[in-house]
Amino acid sequence: MKKTFVLFALLSIMLASVPAAMATNGTNLIGIGPISRAMGGAGVAAPQDTLSAIFANPAAMCFGPYCPGSSVDFAGTWFNPNVDGKMVNNGLPSPPFPGSGQGDSQMNAFVVPAIGVTTPINEKLRFGIGMYGQSGMGTDYKGTQMPAPVYTQLQVMKFAPNLAWLITPNFSVGASLEVVWQNLDLGQGAAHDYALGLQLGVLYNLGKFNIGASYTTPESVDHKNVGDFNQDGTLDSLTLESPQTFKGGVSYEPNQSWLFELYTRWYGWGSADGYKDFGWDDQWVFGFGGQWRPADKWTIRLGYNYGETPIKNNTGFNPAGNTNVQGVPVNNVGYETLRIIGFPAIAEQHFTAGLGFNITQNWLLNLSFMYSPEESFSEASAGDAYLLESNMSQWSSSFGLTWFF
Repeated sequence: MKKTFVLFALLSIMLASVPAAMATNGTNLIGIGPISRAMGGAGVAAPQDTLSAIFANPAAMCFGPYCPGSSVDFAGTWFNPNVDGKMVNNGLPSPPFPGSGQGDSQMNAFVVPAIGVTTPINEKLRFGIGMYGQSGMGTDYKGTQMPAPVYTQLQVMKFAPNLAWLITPNFSVGASLEVVWQNLDLGQGAAHDYALGLQLGVLYNLGKFNIGASYTTPESVDHKNVGDFNQDGTLDSLTLESPQTFKGGVSYEPNQSWLFELYTRWYGWGSADGYKDFGWDDQWVFGFGGQWRPADKWTIRLGYNYGETPIKNNTGFNPAGNTNVQGVPVNNVGYETLRIIGFPAIAEQHFTAGLGFNITQNWLLNLSFMYSPEESFSEASAGDAYLLESNMSQWSSSFGLTWFF
């Protein structure tokens, strides 16, 4: 147990220094840990490590390679988004409206750590706990040719103790208490706070098939004095709510060499504070993943994940008008700039692959790679008086070690 506490202490230090992620499905990573990420974010029906179970379906802690013993998973994801933006003023007075320009976001690549632990309490109950960076977003156009020095950074970290109950040999339920830390910086000073949430899950085994589902409650955080939205010299506050989420999946394991999973997720961005204020729609995500063990020590994994951007296109907006954001009137050009340039959650397709290697009977090494091809999002005001555009592609790689004990 002392080794476990040391790992959690190390992770806490690392989490404190993690910059914002350009995440994938909205602001959320497609999966946690190299195995799930190699399989396109799969894990709600047949997770292959504790990180996948804690993130996707707490009931799945009773089914997996980690049962019936204990295990620790330690992982890190190197994330490298490539983002550029453009703002074009076609005749509006500057000032007060920004001029024209374009630039590449200066937000550097970064590492997102994660750790998960599971252990049996008795034959029916299992305890698990995880700490991981789950979502985030950010751009940095300071020092570029962009007419507005846009800087945004959102970080969402979770600490999730988990309890799973094997009601029958084929059916389990589980719950995770999620302690959420959320940090937001809009270029005028960072503001962070905490929230509590709950994830509930079920999993049913039908021989070679598993059926799993989970639900996560909304998790709301108030960010005090984070930005001067109406330019009156006083910093305003903003509430951001991680949306309620449904996940469902079906897996098929014909033998010990092959595993396949299909899954879907629904994110309620359209009713979540903050995101609904900035014109996000609810989002459906679809994905699949598979793994093949060609030899005792090797595993090959592939996957795919798709989720249409939740950002609404407001082409035709009035550049001289205002939009109300939680009681504060925001000029429409500034509002759309923050939506499109500051928080370009426009990644949609994700192609994934990975390898696993059994170093020993008790130690496993896993690697994964993810590529999201370039997506573009643009909108123009009425009469094309003002144009905004963002382009983004993503690369990431993940590394993980699993220790069975």
